[in-house]
Amino acid sequence: MKAIILDGFSIDLEKYSKIVFEDMKIVIDKTSVKNIEKCRKVIEDIVDHSYVKYGINTGFGKFSNVVIDKKNTVTLQKNIILSHAVGVGEPLSLEIAKGVMVLKLNSFLPGNSGVRLVVAETLVQMINKNVIPYIPEKGSVGASGDLAPLAHMALVMTGQGKAFYKGKLISGKKAMQLAGIPALELQEKEGLAILNGTQVMTAIAAVGLIRIENILKCADISGAMSLEALMGTISAFDLRVQSVRPHPGQKKTAMNFLSLLRGSKIIESHKKCNKVQDAYSLRCIPQVHGAIKDTYAHVKTVVLTEMNSITDNPLVFEKDQDVISGGNFHGEPIAFVMDFMSIALSELASISERRIEYMLDPATNDGLPAFLVSKGGLNSGHMMTQVTAASLVSENKVLSHPASVDSIPTSSNKEDHVSMGTHAARKMLTILENTTNVISIELLCAAQALDYRDPSQSAKAIKSVYDTIRKSISFMKKDRLIHNDIVKLVKLVKEYKIVEAAEKVSKELFY
Repeated sequence: MKAIILDGFSIDLEKYSKIVFEDMKIVIDKTSVKNIEKCRKVIEDIVDHSYVKYGINTGFGKFSNVVIDKKNTVTLQKNIILSHAVGVGEPLSLEIAKGVMVLKLNSFLPGNSGVRLVVAETLVQMINKNVIPYIPEKGSVGASGDLAPLAHMALVMTGQGKAFYKGKLISGKKAMQLAGIPALELQEKEGLAILNGTQVMTAIAAVGLIRIENILKCADISGAMSLEALMGTISAFDLRVQSVRPHPGQKKTAMNFLSLLRGSKIIESHKKCNKVQDAYSLRCIPQVHGAIKDTYAHVKTVVLTEMNSITDNPLVFEKDQDVISGGNFHGEPIAFVMDFMSIALSELASISERRIEYMLDPATNDGLPAFLVSKGGLNSGHMMTQVTAASLVSENKVLSHPASVDSIPTSSNKEDHVSMGTHAARKMLTILENTTNVISIELLCAAQALDYRDPSQSAKAIKSVYDTIRKSISFMKKDRLIHNDIVKLVKLVKEYKIVEAAEKVSKELFY
């Protein structure tokens, strides 16, 4: 297995996914080694000549005007880790915590953070040997970087704190020893460099985007399956309609539906009925799903830029032999797009829930039994699946309130405007999980509805998805514990089985 080369400028979601989800090994680009060593000499020159520079020989935040004696500058870096490791709550997932290390390492490689090569090499070893820091998810306000969570990562790097190693949560010191990684002895600037940055919010965002790619495809599949089950018309997906409103996502969505529903005898049999227009939740899928795809594209651009950015403070510029204090640690770019992505995902769940209700209601489902079950009354069928979907959609609405409009001054007003970007990223993941459940419920109901039609008459791509579902979940003849069915379908969605089943027959779907 070849290792992935990191250089500080070219990590993308594919590389990131292979590292954090598939445990691909990494190596540092040779040019990065030179960059790090050159910039480090600038820091060492400052220390040798006692030039006053923030975070190297001054205090932090409100204490930035306090000059630190040369004999205490190393202690200063140790102290910042201990004083800033104040996170609370559940730990970040192993994938996200590993992603934090990957992005922090990537930010060091251009050299502008001024750390020694050994700091970067320590992160390489921790990533490659899967020493994953225990990082509490709460405590960052998203400016001055993700200080508290990154401090917990720094604890493990220095042989402190807690870490996951080979499936067990143990002390950071023991984890590093078992993995054969020497604990770091931090030097000037290095504690601050590790703590300063947007790597936590960005790691969460990146993991979310990887999962969203799958959900965007699944939403088109579930929508197409529902359109068939409801004997809807495909006319609204005609590319001529999209051509006069040429948003890229709208066209992508219509093309997906035309591919998924190609050859559907159910759709064809309904072509000449008297119903000329479907409800918005069917007819406006290209416009709604398309806008969500366009949102995703914008968000992805911002997140990829941040993944390859240096968000430390102060920054070292070796060519000019200069160190500049700035504000690259401010998480506003990620905060905004995570709020935007949350809104878009909430809408994806919202329109899906409407299609669920449409299939369950005998007033709208074109001849299907109420709640998709025989002997209604004795059986409640899928009645409560819509209630669960409605509950999740409403929760998403609450969570979609933007985090980025909030700010609380910190550090005695020295850090007086913050982004709350990590809040925005974390709640986006919750909304994504809720939306995944709603899409799964729609797939469950659509498969049940198709059984009352004739799934053998479905489009080949939809039939492939239907067969995949039916391998795990049988047709519901009478009431049973539907919770188990939902759990199974969510698993099929998350393991890419739904998308694989569709793309096995149709062309690759757009997202």
